[in-house]
Amino acid sequence: MSFINYLINGISLGSVYALIALGYTMVYGIAKMLNFAHGDVIMIGAFTVFTICTTMGLPPIVGIVAAIVLCTLLGMLIERVAYKPLRKASSPLAVLITAIGVSYLLQNIVLLIFGANAKNFTSIVTLEPITLADGQINISGETLVIIVTSIVIMAVLMLFIKKSKAGQAMLAVSEDKGAAQLMGINVNGTIALTFAIGSGLAAVAGMLLCSAYPSLTPYTGSMPGIKAFVAAVFGGIGSIPGAFIGGILLGIIEILGKAYISSQLADAIVFSVLIIVLLVKPTGLLGKNIQEKV
Repeated sequence: MSFINYLINGISLGSVYALIALGYTMVYGIAKMLNFAHGDVIMIGAFTVFTICTTMGLPPIVGIVAAIVLCTLLGMLIERVAYKPLRKASSPLAVLITAIGVSYLLQNIVLLIFGANAKNFTSIVTLEPITLADGQINISGETLVIIVTSIVIMAVLMLFIKKSKAGQAMLAVSEDKGAAQLMGINVNGTIALTFAIGSGLAAVAGMLLCSAYPSLTPYTGSMPGIKAFVAAVFGGIGSIPGAFIGGILLGIIEILGKAYISSQLADAIVFSVLIIVLLVKPTGLLGKNIQEKV
């Protein structure tokens, strides 16, 4: 039954990657930008919950709401200050370098405030664990909440994109910004909304990640952010279902790799699988080839 336990843990970790990857894939799909500061927004959300719940002793719901609001506003601020001026830059490297700069800025601000020592994050999940098969299968409360939350968020996000006016505006902007603007769509507002949603999801992912792995540092979001980007590419960047599937598969591969091959080689295995998938299908699992007419 240990395989089932590993599989459940992999789905749990993959669900966190999926939540983070949704932010990456939305921003790229609509604004055609790679927001590499996204992983650090995760860390900001986790530190907000830590400060409110652990340091100040307030109820978890207060920390959760505050983290989502703060990260949503932070995402909009980053887009407005750092990315919007470069939206028409001649070189895409300008946006990439700026994103890396914003990432280091956020890390160092938190480093100055909280220091480099790891903090013990108190889980926001109070759900009791479930034991099945006479104790051979153990599912923690954090695992259940992470999996259910990720599924619900993805379903709501898909409905929002397909059914709401704002979601339809996002689809239009992702297809052609110029044409969308001619049709009366506020392109700047739509892109800002995309960053806001992605950053809000990052806050949720940060809380759940640190609840399952209760260690918090200014660099907590770096590696999960990179792996979530890998998951988005793996599933087909720009595709919301692709980001979700890519995140789940990545988490399963990582946990099984640690369990059955080597914990030290787990990251190498993850990136090797990505390379193999992209060699076979360069657009990712659910990505589509887009032909541009000249």
